[in-house]
Amino acid sequence: MAPLVEVLALPKGTPEYEKLRQSILDEFWAGVPESLYLPESLIKDPPRNVTAVPRECGLLTPEEIDITENYDAVALAEAIATKKFTAAAVAQAFSKRAIIAHQLTSCLVEWFPEEALARAKELDEHLEKTGRTVGPLHGVPISVKEHMPIKGHCTALGFLDTRNISQEDCHMISILRAAGAVFYVKTNQPQAIMHLESASPLGRVLNPHNINLSAGGSTGGEAALLAMRGSVLGIGTDIGGSIRGPAAFCGIYGYKATSYSLPQRDFLIGGVAAELNILASTGPMGHTLRDMDLFVSVLKAAQPHLEDPALIPIPWSGTRTELPAARRLKVGFMFHDGQIVPQPPVIRALEWAKSQLEARPELFEVKAFAPWGAKEAVQNIRKAYWPDGGKGVREHLAATGEPMFPLTEWIVKDATSDVGVAGLLDMRVKRDIFRQKFVAHWNAQDVDVLICPAFVGPACEHETAFHWNYTALWNYVDYPGVVFPTPIKTGNKDEEEGYRAEYQTVLSEHDEHVRELWAKGNFEGAPIDLQIVTRKYHDNQLFGALEKLKGALQLA
Repeated sequence: MAPLVEVLALPKGTPEYEKLRQSILDEFWAGVPESLYLPESLIKDPPRNVTAVPRECGLLTPEEIDITENYDAVALAEAIATKKFTAAAVAQAFSKRAIIAHQLTSCLVEWFPEEALARAKELDEHLEKTGRTVGPLHGVPISVKEHMPIKGHCTALGFLDTRNISQEDCHMISILRAAGAVFYVKTNQPQAIMHLESASPLGRVLNPHNINLSAGGSTGGEAALLAMRGSVLGIGTDIGGSIRGPAAFCGIYGYKATSYSLPQRDFLIGGVAAELNILASTGPMGHTLRDMDLFVSVLKAAQPHLEDPALIPIPWSGTRTELPAARRLKVGFMFHDGQIVPQPPVIRALEWAKSQLEARPELFEVKAFAPWGAKEAVQNIRKAYWPDGGKGVREHLAATGEPMFPLTEWIVKDATSDVGVAGLLDMRVKRDIFRQKFVAHWNAQDVDVLICPAFVGPACEHETAFHWNYTALWNYVDYPGVVFPTPIKTGNKDEEEGYRAEYQTVLSEHDEHVRELWAKGNFEGAPIDLQIVTRKYHDNQLFGALEKLKGALQLA
């Protein structure tokens, strides 16, 4: 039996589906040496918080623990370039830690350490012979979400019937490989790639800080692996919160770029109907702000717009972006969106951040940001995701007898029929009118950036990631956003206070539902991230603002 922690069973499909699913899992575990198995007793009775297990389990050497725990991507690249570590040692360390993380969280769908080690040795030989690195990511291991093609490895579009071996790297992977990156794993994503929980036929991703909670989705495998320090830098996609949600759930950084700022060619072979009105975005997930900046810098330096005419050729200045020196940075705070009041730990994190900035009045002008349009945005975007009424989803499921997972049913329930050309046009018109009104609202608020929740609470319990308000709104208007960690952690049920007096009024039926989930759940140990957003195409200004906010908000 595979050494894998499981806290909630996956839905069962037809016998044919179950046989196919098991064959894929058997193939995965056939490549994992038993010497890297965790003890059966630990698998059967794991701690709630598993983040310390890789360090304490005895499977990693002191050097491997040092490599995986004490460096971000920038520092790791420097350590390899100066020969403090070989690329081979780094690849070995992260490969081992990744398979340990998988046993505790189900974060992987592929693990290929031999290929990673061979590539790392080539890089070491190049450095030894030439005295130069091949690029700024020389030897840096990067984890990759399942649907992104890597030559020779399996890609899938969220259903078993779409699994196939990629014949070539996708555009982004080819750029990162040329810059010296080492690929060693592919990470788990949900059915349909459209949940804020990563539960797929190949496993349910668990939150390392509390395995009874979700790691988020759809890039949940990446988030869990990063939180376990089994990765130093990962890649996500985001059409409704799929970078920002899991990053927030797991207490790491995640950056959703303005659409078509970063290369996505061949990410989804054949495309998805949702992009007829809601464009997906991509971006990095990692441990530090400077790693986010490095990732984008490498991609932009390759001038990907010369190969992909869909891309907007905006030069990257990132954290080096100069903001107006003559005035303070105007930072808006939105504590709720008018539809759902965030659960108490999120309010505490917002209050903490606001107080930190108010203590630096010479640098920041802190302003209240009035909520606007959330209900309309969420209603419209849910329908826009499935303009075919969910027909494609049902066809993929029927092809193998795959069961429809509960959160797949939740996300398609508002899409009742194929809307046709007239319906698509109506969606487009409503979207554009909303964007025009929203930008007028933003202008009236007079802020440079906005800090707001990333989710309605901390990481949610499994199968309860229902309410995407705080991420999907920004996809609807196509504003860039970064989620960043705060020092706030969720206490146990006895420690956590309830909703304060000023937030007692229930704003909607969804708000009432979120309050019920809080009352019933136990979110102990869940980290709290916040989200910072700004205008479309102002990604450089967003990073410039984050650099200015870095000291006050204790950003890594």
